[in-house]
Amino acid sequence: MKMRIRKNQLFAGILFFCSSLAYSQPKRIITLGGAITETVADLGFEKQIVAVDVTSEHSDNIKKLPKVSKNRSVSAEGLMAFRPDLIIAPYGDVPYGVIQSLKGAGIRFVAVKQEYSVKGALQFIREIGIALGEKDKGNELALETSKRIDKALQTVKLNKKKPKVLFIYARGTGTMTVAGKGSNMDAMIALAGGRNAIQEFNRYKTYSTEALVSANPDVLFLFDFGIESLGGSNGLLGMPGVAYTNAGKNKRIAAMNGPLMINFSTRLDQAILALHKEFIKVK
Repeated sequence: MKMRIRKNQLFAGILFFCSSLAYSQPKRIITLGGAITETVADLGFEKQIVAVDVTSEHSDNIKKLPKVSKNRSVSAEGLMAFRPDLIIAPYGDVPYGVIQSLKGAGIRFVAVKQEYSVKGALQFIREIGIALGEKDKGNELALETSKRIDKALQTVKLNKKKPKVLFIYARGTGTMTVAGKGSNMDAMIALAGGRNAIQEFNRYKTYSTEALVSANPDVLFLFDFGIESLGGSNGLLGMPGVAYTNAGKNKRIAAMNGPLMINFSTRLDQAILALHKEFIKVK
């Protein structure tokens, strides 16, 4: 009887080990979010990524991957079509019904929260490492990233100027919002050595000429695709009210790479330095 129990225990142990190994080594991954995709790739799993969402644009190899949809919305059927064994998405982005359908089909789903801070970026990397069954790799990558971020922040500290910055998210003149306190770009502006020109509200609100003139920023900060949608720098400078701001008078516009600015993960140091470089041009 004891021998049988030991054999059963041994068999159960082997089964647990094998199932854990299979669980920890995904072969087909879908990543729903640019920062998630980049982090998964940086942890050595780029070749296992079979599909991504529309926000995953870095690097060139990632750009070539199939997109699960033409916008930010996804369906269970659309995701299952790629036969994934792991899907990683930002917390709250995927509807509950879709998640339940995926789990019912035996597909592992992991939702990762992203806090827009240095601490949050490092935790984000660690959590994705755990999701991939590579906790140690995640810790190592977080440590390496932390060192690079610290170096970038030391560079920022050398400049005592703190220009007032207004971030405008634009998709043409009909779709424009500005970043308030607590937003991802509010955090990025601070890390790069600037001051957010908007302090009256949190998150994002619809752009208005009155708010622009009242804020009177030293720098207008947009994503590169955003400024293109407005007709380039001349189009932005010609918008109502811009000429009355310090940024407009001095033609101070920071057109930045969108995927880099919203990364808040392994490339956070690069984002900080790139934006800071634009800030120190302010006289």
